[in-house]
Amino acid sequence: MAPPPKKNRKHLSANALQADEGEKSPQRKCVRFFEKSRHQWKAKCLDAKATVKGRNHRRRFFQRSTAHWQSQGKEREEELARVKAQEHARERAIEAVKKSIRNQPGV
Repeated sequence: MAPPPKKNRKHLSANALQADEGEKSPQRKCVRFFEKSRHQWKAKCLDAKATVKGRNHRRRFFQRSTAHWQSQGKEREEELARVKAQEHARERAIEAVKKSIRNQPGV
């Protein structure tokens, strides 16, 4: 359902539309309009560039952070493996000492 027509709306005939095509807007109005339009798209462009730059910065930050924590994880895994190997070696040494004590005559 179409909205009801506004009361103050002018209904132009085909002849009136053709007559308007030949008329030009005053230059001062065009200049103001195009200047405003230019400022709007420039602001929109600068905003978009700032958004892209911020997102690229954030992406690089997360990449560096991820790489840092991955390297930290690998270092911790290597340290854990080294400590477990030392613990295993100590247990073997303790078992060897216990075995040698049991094998001594008179004990």
